[in-house]
Amino acid sequence: MDINGISSLYTDYLQNQSTAETKLKDTISNTDYSQATDDELLDACKQFEAYFLEQVFKEMQKTVDCLTDDESSDPNNNLVDYFKDTAIQDLAATSTEVQGLGLAQTLYEQMKRNYGL
Repeated sequence: MDINGISSLYTDYLQNQSTAETKLKDTISNTDYSQATDDELLDACKQFEAYFLEQVFKEMQKTVDCLTDDESSDPNNNLVDYFKDTAIQDLAATSTEVQGLGLAQTLYEQMKRNYGL
């Protein structure tokens, strides 16, 4: 794959990122959870926690990035960023499923109370 192919792959990835964020927002805001099953409600809460963790991990990563302006022009940085973002997403999703922060469970219990389920 040439540099242009890698660059277009990364550009597509960034567009999918914003699409995923928009899709999650739409799912949460346009869904009537008063008729949701417990599994659907818990799944929505876990998706939110995973997204939250992903944002936390990305901000943490920014504090340790030591790239200078000269290195940021390297064409391989797009590829590294692509895989780094994918790894962060996977880490956030896995963290939520395995142990989590308890945020999903707290949201789940609060939504059950609010919707009278």
